Amino acid sequence: MIEIERLTKRYGATTAVDQLTFTVRPGTVTGFLGPNGAGKSTTLRMILGLDTPTEGAVTVAGAPFARRPRGLRHVGALLDAGDVHGGRTARAHLSALARSNRIPLGRVDEVLAEVGLGKAAGRRIGGYSLGMKQRLGIAGALLGDPPVLLFDEPLNGLDPEGVLWVRGLFRRLADEGRTVFVSSHMMAEMEHTADRLVVIGRGRLIADEGLAEFSARDAVSSVAVRAPELPVLAEALRAEGADVVLTEERFGTVPSGIVTGMPAARIGELALRHGLVLHELADRTSSLESAFLSLTADSIEYPAGDAR
Repeated sequence: MIEIERLTKRYGATTAVDQLTFTVRPGTVTGFLGPNGAGKSTTLRMILGLDTPTEGAVTVAGAPFARRPRGLRHVGALLDAGDVHGGRTARAHLSALARSNRIPLGRVDEVLAEVGLGKAAGRRIGGYSLGMKQRLGIAGALLGDPPVLLFDEPLNGLDPEGVLWVRGLFRRLADEGRTVFVSSHMMAEMEHTADRLVVIGRGRLIADEGLAEFSARDAVSSVAVRAPELPVLAEALRAEGADVVLTEERFGTVPSGIVTGMPAARIGELALRHGLVLHELADRTSSLESAFLSLTADSIEYPAGDAR
Protein backbone atom coordinates (compact mmCIF):
# COMPACT_ATOMS: atom_id res chain seq x y z
CA MET A 1 0.00 0.00 0.00
CA ILE A 2 1.15 3.52 -0.82
CA GLU A 3 -0.12 6.28 1.49
CA ILE A 4 0.32 9.93 0.53
CA GLU A 5 -0.61 12.62 3.03
CA ARG A 6 -0.56 16.37 2.21
CA LEU A 7 2.42 15.81 -0.09
CA THR A 8 3.92 19.06 -1.39
CA LYS A 9 7.00 19.84 -3.47
CA ARG A 10 8.20 23.35 -4.30
CA TYR A 11 11.07 24.41 -6.53
CA GLY A 12 11.64 28.03 -5.62
CA ALA A 13 8.45 29.91 -6.44
CA THR A 14 7.04 26.96 -8.42
CA THR A 15 4.80 24.43 -6.67
CA ALA A 16 5.02 21.14 -8.57
CA VAL A 17 2.90 19.11 -6.13
CA ASP A 18 0.38 20.77 -3.84
CA GLN A 19 -1.12 19.08 -0.76
CA LEU A 20 -1.75 15.71 -2.42
CA THR A 21 -3.54 13.11 -0.31
CA PHE A 22 -4.56 9.68 -1.59
CA THR A 23 -3.98 5.96 -1.03
CA VAL A 24 -2.98 3.32 -3.58
CA ARG A 25 -4.31 -0.02 -2.35
CA PRO A 26 -3.19 -3.58 -3.04
CA GLY A 27 -5.16 -5.88 -5.30
CA THR A 28 -5.99 -3.17 -7.84
CA VAL A 29 -4.37 -1.50 -10.83
CA THR A 30 -4.46 2.24 -10.10
CA GLY A 31 -3.98 4.60 -13.03
CA PHE A 32 -2.23 7.90 -12.35
CA LEU A 33 -3.39 10.54 -14.83
CA GLY A 34 -2.87 14.23 -15.47
CA PRO A 35 -1.84 16.69 -18.19
CA ASN A 36 1.83 17.37 -18.93
CA GLY A 37 3.35 19.26 -16.02
CA ALA A 38 0.68 18.08 -13.58
CA GLY A 39 3.27 16.71 -11.12
CA LYS A 40 2.98 12.97 -11.80
CA SER A 41 6.69 12.25 -12.23
CA THR A 42 7.59 14.40 -9.22
CA THR A 43 5.09 12.45 -7.12
CA LEU A 44 6.56 9.11 -8.23
CA ARG A 45 10.06 10.34 -7.40
CA MET A 46 8.96 11.36 -3.91
CA ILE A 47 7.38 7.95 -3.36
CA LEU A 48 10.77 6.40 -4.14
CA GLY A 49 12.72 8.88 -2.02
CA LEU A 50 14.50 10.36 -5.05
CA ASP A 51 13.05 13.80 -4.29
CA THR A 52 12.46 15.12 -0.77
CA PRO A 53 9.01 16.57 -0.06
CA THR A 54 8.78 20.19 1.00
CA GLU A 55 5.83 19.21 3.20
CA GLY A 56 3.78 16.12 3.92
CA ALA A 57 4.73 12.46 3.91
CA VAL A 58 4.58 9.34 1.78
CA THR A 59 4.95 5.77 3.02
CA VAL A 60 5.10 2.36 1.39
CA ALA A 61 3.71 -0.43 3.56
CA GLY A 62 3.85 1.92 6.55
CA ALA A 63 7.40 3.26 6.19
CA PRO A 64 9.29 5.70 3.94
CA PHE A 65 10.85 3.76 1.09
CA ALA A 66 14.28 5.35 1.61
CA ARG A 67 14.57 3.65 5.01
CA ARG A 68 14.21 0.16 3.58
CA PRO A 69 17.38 -1.85 2.89
CA ARG A 70 17.41 -3.91 -0.30
CA GLY A 71 14.66 -1.74 -1.73
CA LEU A 72 13.93 -3.86 -4.84
CA ARG A 73 12.43 -6.48 -2.55
CA HIS A 74 9.85 -3.92 -1.41
CA VAL A 75 9.17 -1.74 -4.46
CA GLY A 76 9.84 -2.30 -8.15
CA ALA A 77 9.80 0.77 -10.37
CA LEU A 78 10.21 1.82 -13.98
CA LEU A 79 10.60 5.58 -14.28
CA ASP A 80 12.76 6.02 -17.39
CA ALA A 81 13.47 3.11 -19.71
CA GLY A 82 16.40 4.98 -21.27
CA ASP A 83 18.19 5.53 -17.96
CA VAL A 84 20.55 2.54 -18.35
CA HIS A 85 24.20 2.08 -19.33
CA GLY A 86 24.14 1.37 -23.06
CA GLY A 87 27.47 -0.47 -22.97
CA ARG A 88 26.21 -3.19 -20.62
CA THR A 89 24.28 -6.27 -21.60
CA ALA A 90 20.80 -6.78 -20.21
CA ARG A 91 22.04 -9.70 -18.10
CA ALA A 92 24.91 -7.66 -16.67
CA HIS A 93 22.59 -4.75 -15.86
CA LEU A 94 20.11 -6.92 -13.98
CA SER A 95 22.86 -8.94 -12.31
CA ALA A 96 24.29 -5.75 -10.81
CA LEU A 97 20.87 -4.82 -9.45
CA ALA A 98 20.44 -8.34 -8.05
CA ARG A 99 23.79 -8.31 -6.24
CA SER A 100 23.16 -4.89 -4.69
CA ASN A 101 19.83 -6.11 -3.31
CA ARG A 102 20.94 -9.65 -2.34
CA ILE A 103 18.61 -11.22 -4.88
CA PRO A 104 19.62 -14.69 -6.18
CA LEU A 105 21.25 -14.39 -9.63
CA GLY A 106 18.96 -17.12 -10.95
CA ARG A 107 16.17 -14.56 -10.76
CA VAL A 108 17.83 -12.54 -13.56
CA ASP A 109 17.18 -15.13 -16.26
CA GLU A 110 13.68 -15.72 -14.89
CA VAL A 111 12.61 -12.10 -15.38
CA LEU A 112 14.41 -11.79 -18.73
CA ALA A 113 12.41 -14.77 -19.98
CA GLU A 114 9.19 -13.34 -18.50
CA VAL A 115 9.53 -10.06 -20.42
CA GLY A 116 10.57 -11.76 -23.65
CA LEU A 117 14.26 -10.80 -23.65
CA GLY A 118 15.79 -14.20 -22.99
CA LYS A 119 17.40 -14.42 -26.44
CA ALA A 120 18.64 -10.81 -26.26
CA ALA A 121 20.12 -11.06 -22.75
CA GLY A 122 23.71 -11.00 -24.05
CA ARG A 123 23.25 -7.99 -26.33
CA ARG A 124 24.38 -4.49 -25.36
CA ILE A 125 21.49 -2.31 -24.24
CA GLY A 126 22.64 0.53 -26.50
CA GLY A 127 21.45 -1.52 -29.46
CA TYR A 128 17.99 -2.11 -28.00
CA SER A 129 14.85 -0.49 -29.42
CA LEU A 130 12.69 1.65 -27.12
CA GLY A 131 10.25 -1.23 -26.76
CA MET A 132 13.05 -3.59 -25.70
CA LYS A 133 14.29 -1.05 -23.17
CA GLN A 134 10.77 -0.82 -21.76
CA ARG A 135 10.72 -4.59 -21.36
CA LEU A 136 14.12 -4.46 -19.64
CA GLY A 137 12.84 -1.76 -17.28
CA ILE A 138 9.84 -3.91 -16.42
CA ALA A 139 12.21 -6.84 -15.79
CA GLY A 140 14.13 -4.67 -13.33
CA ALA A 141 10.91 -3.75 -11.54
CA LEU A 142 9.98 -7.43 -11.22
CA LEU A 143 13.46 -8.56 -10.17
CA GLY A 144 12.92 -8.50 -6.40
CA ASP A 145 9.38 -9.99 -6.61
CA PRO A 146 8.10 -6.90 -4.73
CA PRO A 147 4.60 -6.33 -3.34
CA VAL A 148 4.48 -2.75 -4.73
CA LEU A 149 5.16 -1.75 -8.34
CA LEU A 150 5.32 1.70 -9.95
CA PHE A 151 5.44 2.33 -13.69
CA ASP A 152 5.81 5.68 -15.47
CA GLU A 153 4.58 5.52 -19.11
CA PRO A 154 5.39 1.79 -19.44
CA LEU A 155 3.71 1.41 -22.86
CA ASN A 156 5.91 3.87 -24.78
CA GLY A 157 7.52 2.10 -27.73
CA LEU A 158 5.69 -1.19 -27.29
CA ASP A 159 4.04 -2.88 -30.28
CA PRO A 160 0.43 -4.17 -30.06
CA GLU A 161 1.58 -7.56 -28.78
CA GLY A 162 3.65 -5.84 -26.11
CA VAL A 163 0.73 -3.67 -25.03
CA LEU A 164 -1.47 -6.74 -24.62
CA TRP A 165 1.27 -8.49 -22.67
CA VAL A 166 1.71 -5.54 -20.29
CA ARG A 167 -2.05 -5.31 -19.79
CA GLY A 168 -2.16 -8.96 -18.77
CA LEU A 169 0.92 -8.60 -16.58
CA PHE A 170 -0.58 -5.73 -14.58
CA ARG A 171 -3.82 -7.64 -14.15
CA ARG A 172 -1.97 -10.73 -12.91
CA LEU A 173 0.15 -8.72 -10.47
CA ALA A 174 -2.93 -7.06 -9.00
CA ASP A 175 -4.77 -10.38 -8.78
CA GLU A 176 -1.84 -11.67 -6.74
CA GLY A 177 -2.57 -8.95 -4.20
CA ARG A 178 0.18 -6.53 -5.20
CA THR A 179 -0.11 -2.75 -5.37
CA VAL A 180 0.20 -1.62 -9.01
CA PHE A 181 0.47 2.13 -9.71
CA VAL A 182 0.67 3.13 -13.40
CA SER A 183 1.24 6.64 -14.73
CA SER A 184 0.17 6.95 -18.37
CA HIS A 185 -1.09 9.37 -21.01
CA MET A 186 -2.80 6.56 -22.95
CA MET A 187 -6.43 7.06 -21.97
CA ALA A 188 -7.76 4.25 -24.15
CA GLU A 189 -5.33 1.80 -22.58
CA MET A 190 -6.30 2.84 -19.05
CA GLU A 191 -9.88 1.84 -19.91
CA HIS A 192 -8.62 -1.71 -20.44
CA THR A 193 -6.10 -1.77 -17.61
CA ALA A 194 -7.01 0.30 -14.56
CA ASP A 195 -9.53 -0.49 -11.80
CA ARG A 196 -9.17 2.90 -10.17
CA LEU A 197 -7.91 6.34 -11.20
CA VAL A 198 -6.06 9.10 -9.41
CA VAL A 199 -6.14 12.31 -11.48
CA ILE A 200 -4.10 15.43 -10.72
CA GLY A 201 -3.73 18.82 -12.37
CA ARG A 202 -1.27 21.61 -11.54
CA GLY A 203 -0.06 19.45 -8.66
CA ARG A 204 -3.47 19.13 -7.00
CA LEU A 205 -5.81 16.18 -6.65
CA ILE A 206 -8.76 16.33 -9.05
CA ALA A 207 -10.26 12.85 -8.70
CA ASP A 208 -9.70 9.60 -6.82
CA GLU A 209 -12.35 7.06 -7.80
CA GLY A 210 -13.23 3.88 -9.65
CA LEU A 211 -12.90 3.70 -13.43
CA ALA A 212 -16.66 3.38 -14.08
CA GLU A 213 -17.47 6.27 -11.74
CA PHE A 214 -14.89 8.49 -13.41
CA SER A 215 -16.03 7.69 -16.95
CA ALA A 216 -19.63 8.42 -16.00
CA ARG A 217 -18.71 12.03 -15.11
CA ASP A 218 -19.06 13.08 -18.74
CA ALA A 219 -21.77 10.61 -19.66
CA VAL A 220 -24.76 11.90 -21.61
CA SER A 221 -27.56 9.46 -22.30
CA SER A 222 -27.73 9.21 -26.07
CA VAL A 223 -28.71 6.68 -28.70
CA ALA A 224 -27.35 6.23 -32.22
CA VAL A 225 -30.13 5.64 -34.75
CA ARG A 226 -30.12 4.67 -38.44
CA ALA A 227 -33.41 4.48 -40.29
CA PRO A 228 -34.48 4.87 -43.97
CA GLU A 229 -37.16 7.37 -42.93
CA LEU A 230 -35.20 9.01 -40.13
CA PRO A 231 -36.59 12.54 -40.74
CA VAL A 232 -40.10 11.19 -40.16
CA LEU A 233 -38.96 9.34 -37.04
CA ALA A 234 -37.16 12.47 -35.84
CA GLU A 235 -40.39 14.48 -35.94
CA ALA A 236 -42.17 11.80 -33.94
CA LEU A 237 -39.35 11.72 -31.39
CA ARG A 238 -39.30 15.49 -31.02
CA ALA A 239 -43.06 15.46 -30.47
CA GLU A 240 -42.39 13.17 -27.48
CA GLY A 241 -39.77 15.53 -26.03
CA ALA A 242 -36.57 13.93 -27.36
CA ASP A 243 -33.74 15.87 -29.00
CA VAL A 244 -32.59 14.56 -32.39
CA VAL A 245 -29.51 15.63 -34.33
CA LEU A 246 -29.22 14.31 -37.87
CA THR A 247 -25.62 13.55 -38.79
CA GLU A 248 -23.90 13.68 -42.13
CA GLU A 249 -22.50 10.20 -41.65
CA ARG A 250 -24.31 7.69 -43.84
CA PHE A 251 -24.09 3.96 -44.38
CA GLY A 252 -25.06 3.59 -48.00
CA THR A 253 -28.21 5.68 -48.38
CA VAL A 254 -29.52 5.21 -44.83
CA PRO A 255 -29.42 8.45 -42.78
CA SER A 256 -28.23 8.44 -39.20
CA GLY A 257 -28.69 10.57 -36.12
CA ILE A 258 -28.15 10.93 -32.38
CA VAL A 259 -31.10 10.97 -29.97
CA THR A 260 -30.90 12.30 -26.41
CA GLY A 261 -33.59 12.40 -23.78
CA MET A 262 -35.19 9.06 -24.63
CA PRO A 263 -33.97 5.48 -24.01
CA ALA A 264 -33.38 3.06 -26.87
CA ALA A 265 -36.31 0.81 -25.90
CA ARG A 266 -38.78 3.64 -26.10
CA ILE A 267 -37.36 4.81 -29.44
CA GLY A 268 -37.89 1.31 -30.81
CA GLU A 269 -41.46 1.22 -29.55
CA LEU A 270 -42.17 4.61 -31.13
CA ALA A 271 -40.73 3.48 -34.46
CA LEU A 272 -42.92 0.34 -34.36
CA ARG A 273 -46.01 2.40 -33.57
CA HIS A 274 -45.40 4.53 -36.68
CA GLY A 275 -44.48 1.56 -38.87
CA LEU A 276 -40.89 2.78 -39.40
CA VAL A 277 -37.97 0.45 -40.11
CA LEU A 278 -34.80 0.72 -37.98
CA HIS A 279 -31.35 -0.34 -39.23
CA GLU A 280 -29.52 0.55 -36.02
CA LEU A 281 -30.47 1.43 -32.46
CA ALA A 282 -27.50 1.55 -30.05
CA ASP A 283 -26.75 3.20 -26.71
CA ARG A 284 -23.69 5.43 -26.78
CA THR A 285 -21.32 5.61 -23.81
CA SER A 286 -18.77 8.28 -23.03
CA SER A 287 -15.07 7.39 -23.17
CA LEU A 288 -12.47 7.75 -20.45
CA GLU A 289 -10.70 10.23 -22.72
CA SER A 290 -13.69 12.55 -22.96
CA ALA A 291 -14.20 12.46 -19.19
CA PHE A 292 -10.49 13.17 -18.61
CA LEU A 293 -10.40 16.09 -21.04
CA SER A 294 -13.53 17.58 -19.55
CA LEU A 295 -12.26 17.30 -15.97
CA THR A 296 -8.72 18.56 -16.63
CA ALA A 297 -9.54 21.35 -19.10
CA ASP A 298 -8.67 24.05 -16.55
CA SER A 299 -5.42 22.32 -15.55
CA ILE A 300 -3.64 22.25 -18.92
CA GLU A 301 -0.60 24.48 -18.56
CA TYR A 302 0.23 24.88 -22.25
CA PRO A 303 -2.88 24.28 -24.40
CA ALA A 304 -2.35 23.88 -28.14
CA GLY A 305 -3.13 27.06 -30.03
CA ASP A 306 -2.31 29.28 -27.04
CA ALA A 307 -0.37 32.20 -28.53
CA ARG A 308 0.70 33.69 -25.20
